[in-house]
Amino acid sequence: MSTESLNRTSKSIETPSQINNTNNVVELDVLKPGVNTFETSVNTKQVAKRVNIEVLKQRLYEEKKKEKVKRTIILSSVIVSLGALTMLTY
Repeated sequence: MSTESLNRTSKSIETPSQINNTNNVVELDVLKPGVNTFETSVNTKQVAKRVNIEVLKQRLYEEKKKEKVKRTIILSSVIVSLGALTMLTY
């Protein structure tokens, strides 16, 4: 793949939306770096890019522990119900 098309040129390319008229046409400068075409009034929250592996391991451990408890409860309830049915049949 050629990178020539990706390189920015110094020539200005005019499109119909970039031509300044008195008809309230919005000027779009796509090739200019640092120009925001959509400005938001909401402040974006800075998110830390580092992840603490120990926190993730702890969450995974707790999730596995909960799943193990669920499986144990289901298995024990099945065994108890089978035992109760066996006692009722005799």
